[in-house]
Amino acid sequence: MRRGRLCLGGVFDQIAILAPGLLGASVARAARHYGAARRVTLWARRPEIRLQLKGQEWCDRVADTPADAVRDAQLVVICAPVDQIVPLVRQIAATLPAGAIVTDVGSVKGEICRLGHIELKGRAHFVGSHPMAGAEKTGWENGRADLFARRTVFVTPLRETDAMSAGQVAAFWTALEAEVASLEPDAHDEIVAHISHLPQVLASTLCAALAKRDARWRNYAGGGLRDTTRIAGSDPRLWKTILEQNRDEVLRSVRGYQEELHGLERALANRDWFEVQAILERGRAYRDQFRPVP
Repeated sequence: MRRGRLCLGGVFDQIAILAPGLLGASVARAARHYGAARRVTLWARRPEIRLQLKGQEWCDRVADTPADAVRDAQLVVICAPVDQIVPLVRQIAATLPAGAIVTDVGSVKGEICRLGHIELKGRAHFVGSHPMAGAEKTGWENGRADLFARRTVFVTPLRETDAMSAGQVAAFWTALEAEVASLEPDAHDEIVAHISHLPQVLASTLCAALAKRDARWRNYAGGGLRDTTRIAGSDPRLWKTILEQNRDEVLRSVRGYQEELHGLERALANRDWFEVQAILERGRAYRDQFRPVP
């Protein structure tokens, strides 16, 4: 039986990246640039994308099927939308070398990590990941080797996850110059519901509310509205699946935000300008504590 060879310091002999878009192509580029992988195999769902990937210098091989892509891999990185990650794990499970490690880049971790562990138990190891990185332009052609540099990457092992495999995944991301934060999957989902999923909901619903107003208003949009609603331009189908998988935590974050908004509403109704200013000052103080974007 083939076995995935142990990596040293986050360096793998063979990695496979499934469904590379912006993140997957950036993983491939970064792994080659920083020497974290000696060989990189890719698989994309669409034949025309596979053909385009074959000409890239940061890719050693393009496979026609997921199973073929992972047959010699020590590490597999699944970069598909969150609702396609577990089906891909099932698809490759029988072909994975014994002891191989599978990770992903999905923004919801609880269900994916639990089901991934079950699907691979006894043969390979699933360790969830979530890079807090992105760019204005998506698609594999916009991948960058420095996308993860000084950006947070969550690594989310379960209690029962093989500790050595979790350490190797963390070392891999560290080799790509990311800053790794290790959390249990449910703790991760609570955090990202507030700092990632809620902002998406707010931007999208703000635009949806404005769409009910005079259509001419959009022509007057300044920097404030454009900055606040930039992420409303994200793929609705992708975000529908994210909100579906993290429903409970997103609901809690929305309700918490509603309480804050109702507090501002009461202060305005009561002409309590001291409270209005206090709310605005709390918001500014929190925003000022963000660390600089690399």
